[in-house]
Amino acid sequence: MESTVQTIHWPLWRKIVFRFFFIYFSIYIAPWTWLDAIPGISYITNYYYRIMNWGVETSNTYLFHVRKILVEVNGSGDTSWAWAQLWMLLSLAFVGCIIWSIADRKRTSYFHLNYWLCLFIRYYVALVAFIYGIEKLFALQMPFPNLSQLATPLGDFLPMRLSWMFIGYSTPYQVFSGIMETLVGVLLLYRRTATLGILMATAVFLNVMMLNLSYDIPVKLYSMNIVLLCVFLVVNEWDRVLCFFVLNKQAAACTIYYYPFQKKWMRIGRIILKTLFVAVAVGWQFYSVIQYYNETHPVLVKQPIQDGIYAVNTFVVNNDTIELSNADSLRWQDVVFEQSGVGSIKTADTAYRQRYKRAYFAYTLDSAKHSIDFKKFKGDSLPVASFLYEIPDSNTVLLRGRQRTDSLCIVLKKTNRHFQLTERQFHWLSEANR
Repeated sequence: MESTVQTIHWPLWRKIVFRFFFIYFSIYIAPWTWLDAIPGISYITNYYYRIMNWGVETSNTYLFHVRKILVEVNGSGDTSWAWAQLWMLLSLAFVGCIIWSIADRKRTSYFHLNYWLCLFIRYYVALVAFIYGIEKLFALQMPFPNLSQLATPLGDFLPMRLSWMFIGYSTPYQVFSGIMETLVGVLLLYRRTATLGILMATAVFLNVMMLNLSYDIPVKLYSMNIVLLCVFLVVNEWDRVLCFFVLNKQAAACTIYYYPFQKKWMRIGRIILKTLFVAVAVGWQFYSVIQYYNETHPVLVKQPIQDGIYAVNTFVVNNDTIELSNADSLRWQDVVFEQSGVGSIKTADTAYRQRYKRAYFAYTLDSAKHSIDFKKFKGDSLPVASFLYEIPDSNTVLLRGRQRTDSLCIVLKKTNRHFQLTERQFHWLSEANR
């Protein structure tokens, strides 16, 4: 069968499409970067990253003009640099396809190259599925809404945060999503189950892509490329898929994942490489996620200041008492302390990290000195504000200290604010809409 498949003549359109996507996917996946974890290899791959960055910056300056100054990929995957890179890769694939089509116009098919391309795509999609799936198995990608988020009016959230909390609210749903993604990765590891795996992967990542597009989640380009990779593999087996699901005919055996390795060392090498991939993609990912879980779920020591929501009853700046007023956006209205050492304030003060009309901070307590430092981020060396605290009773915290050049005296009263969302309600029997 393999020899028969190799002699099949591809139509012209298929050869052109293959050339375009071979170039595009090869540069996009960049399988040589998978070796970065090997000591010393990163020294070589750094040259690739430099060339890529130079190409993106130069092509944007002279051709694409996405933005005058590009912002590199950070927490967002849809930055101006990422868009400029996309246009550059598409342009390279287009020009390369033309040159390749002219230089290799007598070629009848690309059986061998197609095997290698499908192989790398299959393992790349499996790697992505394991990375996101295993993290969801521990319910770590989307955490349950914290007190600061619960205290924020729903209308102040951006669509992405709303979707994150929607998924994070339900641990069973998030774990189920992780099971499905991890199962996709497992199925893609084996040739006999690869077709089922890629069909499931297309459904799973299509749903992820639609979430990203519908809720303005800044991973749109990445998720669209993952779906495109899945579709490419499905199209490679389109005749089989069509026969099985639509025409009710016997489907032929899969051929795109089989390669005639004639020599023994090649077959042994394939097993070794696959074993290494599984060890890294599955074993290392489990190890990393468990480490991250331990970091984000430490054994909590009881703090002098209890976690919860505190109303700001008194707010004195430089001996001047500031009354609570909606017109004064800088006056503190309430303060949230979380057990994890972070919190937020209902204020527009930009000395803190502003998100969703709240000022977020990290805090450190010194129970011996009765002091507390508010920092913009946990890793900051200098605090935004430093206070001495007193706890006259279990519901009151008095803060005295300085922020910038101002002296502050703040009286906090713990509230009994309760959120129904934290009850994680579930009813088999519902007599009315909720």
